[in-house]
Formats: sequence, C-alpha cells, structure tokens
Amino acid sequence: MDVHGTVAEGFEPVREAFAANFALRGERGAAVAVYRDGHRVVDLWAGTRDVNGTVGIDGIDGTADSAPWERGTAQIVRSATKGVAAAVLLLLHQRGELDLDAPVGAYWPEYKAAGKERTRVRDLLAHRAGVPVLDRPLTPEQAVDPVLGAEAVAAQAPVWEPGTDHGYHAQTYGWLTGELVRRVTGQTIGEWIAREVAGPVGADLWVGLPAGEAGRVGRVGQVEPPRSATGLRIRPKRSVAEAYADPQSLTRRAFAVITPLPDENDPAYRAAVLPASNGIATADGLARFYAALIGEVDGGTRLFTPQTMELARTGHSAGPDRVLVAPTRFGLGHMLHSPASPLLGPGSFGHPGRGGALAFADPDAAVSFAYVTNGFHPNVTADPRAQALVHAVRTSLA
Repeated sequence: MDVHGTVAEGFEPVREAFAANFALRGERGAAVAVYRDGHRVVDLWAGTRDVNGTVGIDGIDGTADSAPWERGTAQIVRSATKGVAAAVLLLLHQRGELDLDAPVGAYWPEYKAAGKERTRVRDLLAHRAGVPVLDRPLTPEQAVDPVLGAEAVAAQAPVWEPGTDHGYHAQTYGWLTGELVRRVTGQTIGEWIAREVAGPVGADLWVGLPAGEAGRVGRVGQVEPPRSATGLRIRPKRSVAEAYADPQSLTRRAFAVITPLPDENDPAYRAAVLPASNGIATADGLARFYAALIGEVDGGTRLFTPQTMELARTGHSAGPDRVLVAPTRFGLGHMLHSPASPLLGPGSFGHPGRGGALAFADPDAAVSFAYVTNGFHPNVTADPRAQALVHAVRTSLA
C-alpha cells in the first residue's frame, strides 16, 4: 500500500503505524493528521476513497469505486461530530450568549415537559440529561426532518433524574445540542459551524454537507477486522456484549433511536444536520479544528480562551456509564482520557466516532490529532487502528 503525504522529522513512527493499519488491521481507506504548536506535522492518506474500492483496478461499471483517497477526501465521522457540537455550546458560553447553569427550558420552553424543567445546560452537555432514548424511535426520514427530532426529545420523559447520573446520549445528543443552538442564535448548528468555526479556522468540516462538496466524500461501510490482525485488538467485556444484545437495555435503545439504521451514504442523510452522528470532515480539518481550540493555528486563529479550554477538559461525569456500561469520563461534551477511551494523556479531550474515527486535543503536549476512515469496525471506542496511531504519536513525542 502506497502511503501519501508528509511527516515532520521525528514523527516517522506515525507513518509506520499508518502503513501497518493497512497491512495488519484491515484498513481500506483512511487519513491521519497531527498538529503540534499549531503547525501541521503529520498529513498522511492511503487506500481508496470508497470502502469497497481496489487501488489500481477499474470498476467494472465505470464507477469511482477504485478512485484513490486524495488529500482532500472527506468522510463521515459519526460521533466524532459530538466534539464539534460541544465546542459550539462552549463558544456561545464564552461569548456570553449561553449560561451553563441556566435551565435548558430558559432557552427552549418546550423542553420543560415530562419532568425536565430542572435540567441545566451543563447536564445536557455532560450526558447527564437522562434522555438517551426515545420511547418512539424515529425513522430515518423523520430523523433528518429539522423539527421532528427536537420535538421528540422535548416530549420525552427522562429515564433518570437529570443531573444525578450519566449515560451516553448516542443519538439524542444531536437534537439536544442542535435545538439549543438554534434557540440561542437563530441558526442551525451546521450554519453556525460553517460561519464561526470552519470558515475562520480554514477547516474542511461540515454538519450538513453542502451539495458542492459531495464529490469529495467516499462511500463508508461496516467491515470486519482480519482474524490474523495482531496487537491492539480489543474485545468487549461480556457485560457490554450482553447489553448490546438486549433489546430492552438502555444501550440497545440509545443506539436504536433511529430505526432502521440510516444509510450513511444517502445524499439526503449527509445533507441533514445531525450533530451527534453525521459530521463530515477531512482528517486535516478535524485536527486543525482541535488545534484552534488549544492555541493559534499557523500563527492565526484561536477559538477557545484558556478558561474555556479548561472547561472542556475538566471532568463532569465519571464512572459506570448507564448506556455504554463501561466506565466513561466526560467533560462538558468531550470525552476525556480513560481506559475505555484512551487519548494521548490525562489532559486530552476530544471524541471518537463509533467504528473508527477519533479526534482530540492535548493542551499539555500542544498536540491535536485526527483519524478518519471509510471502513467501520465493530467497536464504539478504542478502535485498534486509531490507538496504534495515538501510540505512535506518543512515541514520537517521547
């Protein structure tokens, strides 16, 4: 497999780990980017743009299945989108437009229904709102409607008292954050990201893919890692596997809020604004975004003040997760470094995407990292390919 791109001196282990993902861990097409002190030090890509493509072999029907991954190739990053959505709410707080201790209902009156009147904005951000499920799941057609999802989550009764415990809001997080941003700004969260984040930072990053960018995005799909893969392969504990298998568990219900599962290659799904799950980005775009959260990018734009950065990486939820079952740690929206979701170090904050993608920042090392892939493996966090790359970054810094 030919690996394209560049690495700065000292970061050669990342190139080696990236190549090993294709040789050992079933990679189809992927990219990784790393920034240090606001400057790009790793920018690599390889494979095919489409998950079922084969480099060097033309598609029989003349399709782009065999088109190679290029530097500007973007992919859906699933829940890595949540890290961007959380940053939007923190930026609104930074600007004085959103009070983290105010009730959500102060901005979104309909949300007070069914015992949720005391839910604070910070509870919503830290997965403590108690509404990870919907009693009536939405169809994919309903889920992309800009109104129905917010109405459903506003009407939903919490499954625990808001603020008293935490559990991963796998899908509902998108409507919770998105509607709150719309009530505060009058814009969709996708519009706000384009105008206030991606544009100023120069990041290829969208929540709600513009039609003009559709040609840059390859097809994604679920793939099984090879049985012969060695090292860094993580199997779920029995309790976790049982939770996913039980149709009545919070785990299964949280991931089945949209039923049946949407087609992530459908142009209508990609164009929708679902900030829990359907962000589309290049690896460089995500790494550049996180670099701007912790410092100036290329000597220019910075998004977070030092105070807001500390809010992002300060723990607000920790311990057994009611949805993911395993112990998790969350700040105000971002996952924090933990055994269940290893990042670079104790001060890191970011978010994985189920099945592969990972993006985060580590202020202590002045590093930001992003990995995107078109082949999703059967895991929620700690993807072996991403972890191999993170380990290589750690080795490079050492």
